[in-house]
Amino acid sequence: MRKFIGAALLLLPATLHAEPLTFDAALQRAQSEAPSLKGREAGVTAAQSAAIAADRLPDPTLDVGIRDFPVTGPDAGRFNRDDFTMTTIGVSQQFINPAKRHARAARAGADIGIAETGVEVEARNIRLETALAWVDLYYGERQLNELKLLDESLSDLQSTVTARLTSGSARPSQSLEPDQLRAQVNDRRSALMAEIAKARARLSRYTGDPNPSVAGAPPELTINRSALLAGVSDLPSLRALDAQTAAMDAETRLARADKTPDWKVSATYGRREPNYGDLFSVGVSIDLPLFGRKRQDPRIAARASEAERARFDRLAGEREAIAALEGDLAEHAMHHARMENARDNLVPLARKRAKLDFDSYGAGTVDLGTALLATLTVAEAEVDLLVRQAEVARDAIRINLTYAGDRP
Repeated sequence: MRKFIGAALLLLPATLHAEPLTFDAALQRAQSEAPSLKGREAGVTAAQSAAIAADRLPDPTLDVGIRDFPVTGPDAGRFNRDDFTMTTIGVSQQFINPAKRHARAARAGADIGIAETGVEVEARNIRLETALAWVDLYYGERQLNELKLLDESLSDLQSTVTARLTSGSARPSQSLEPDQLRAQVNDRRSALMAEIAKARARLSRYTGDPNPSVAGAPPELTINRSALLAGVSDLPSLRALDAQTAAMDAETRLARADKTPDWKVSATYGRREPNYGDLFSVGVSIDLPLFGRKRQDPRIAARASEAERARFDRLAGEREAIAALEGDLAEHAMHHARMENARDNLVPLARKRAKLDFDSYGAGTVDLGTALLATLTVAEAEVDLLVRQAEVARDAIRINLTYAGDRP
């Protein structure tokens, strides 16, 4: 009984995930299951933890030692014969200049921004890839169903051919024509099944479902060109470049802060032989950045140039995003026009031609090959319409998930 319960518990996750996924459910599951997104979130936590100590002073230093111990002469190796020998204990504290500490805090804040935008970019990429995989699986299965209907119609046609062969109104070679067409359909089915398997594998990658299936229909997405263009500057990918610019600005400030001296305070207590008095020392050490032209200034110039490069990268990134959006919108308009043409013209014309050819075949005015070709043409038109519908759906999903808000 215990073994049975254990096996049932092992199978429970697979059972839970066997439920078909709607479009929204697939996105939600990918959001919660994707390990890459959890890794990015861990990076944010790491950056936030590192920022806590970014502008803190260094820990104090404990110094313990022996000073002025004789190693030659008559008192060599003796602690109690020389009034200079002593054991010392001291504490020192370094004080980083405020400008440097503030720059380090700004750099840590920029690192948090980089990590956070990395989460947003990865989350958007996961949603996009999951949505595209779902759409590919949905339309792939619909195309496969069209081929199944064609195969069934070929079986009905085979019965007609057999009857005509029996009556002597058809040539024996015509009995092979349905099988030839069925062989062509099998090739299409094999290629389509491979595409479906790849789409299912991609959906499994992001949702964690070992054998995902789809339910429902894709969402009806609208595209608002003006709103998309207005929101380009707020894309996560561009905010990531903004965070990189902030990081380079902080590095420039940090380089400039090197020209302001740091300083250190130390205090030491010296214990000597009891016949002599103990000693106490205190001191201050100050950095002297006297050679800025050869040391600090070149580093400042390098960091400033990197910050300038980051700004140009940001500008180039925004222009690239706008150009990509315009290109995607143009491609979507083209795909939409092709889909409407297939729906309104190509498919109806193929159906009409097939009906005319089959009526002519029944009347004996055309041969079987012509009727079969008309059947294949209808199937091709139906499948092509589904392909074009998938292109339109993929375009709308890609545009909305890439350039619009988090929810398509």
